[in-house]
Amino acid sequence: QVQLVESGGGLVQAGGSLRLSCAASARTFSHYAMGWFRQAPGKEREFQAAISWSGGSTYYADSVKGRFIISRDNAKNTVYLQMNSLQPEDTAVYYCAAFYGYSSSWSPERDYHYWGQGTQVTVSS
Repeated sequence: QVQLVESGGGLVQAGGSLRLSCAASARTFSHYAMGWFRQAPGKEREFQAAISWSGGSTYYADSVKGRFIISRDNAKNTVYLQMNSLQPEDTAVYYCAAFYGYSSSWSPERDYHYWGQGTQVTVSS
């Protein structure tokens, strides 16, 4: 139903910022709740942030509260992750995810239906 393409990853120094984008092909983007996850080498995929259908509710992992901001622009079919105060431990592949079903039950931290291919974020010390 939807294809997701992440962009904006790259190499930054500790303390720097990066803004990730996820472009969705859906014709009804507002029917999808969206999330961001990351996976570091040798570790499980980890929830980072999520945003509800119209952007009214946001959710964050404890490790990124106060540093990362998730937002969406339904007119542009795009969700963003603004990452500030980056640390070497933030180094990972970051994935965009979509949950289909407007007005359906939703667990922000898990059970997404669609995933992007990921974008690499590397934070140097």
